[in-house]
Amino acid sequence: MTAIIGVALDNRMEEAIKFQQIITKYGCTIRTRLGLHNIGEYKCVNFGIILLEVTDNINEIYDELAKNWKVQIMRF
Repeated sequence: MTAIIGVALDNRMEEAIKFQQIITKYGCTIRTRLGLHNIGEYKCVNFGIILLEVTDNINEIYDELAKNWKVQIMRF
């Protein structure tokens, strides 16, 4: 089974290290990682959305991320 997990980071500059530690723990089961954030004329916006394509440990990854951030999942 595969799933896409979307994670909203409200303060990506401060949350990036913790987020990276969690997804590094599951690096062998994350096939794709895509980070999206808006870039203003003079600086980056501090809000971002990360999309993860996950192939295994889906519930475990979801639960761990959901402890800290707003998370949505789509299974297929």
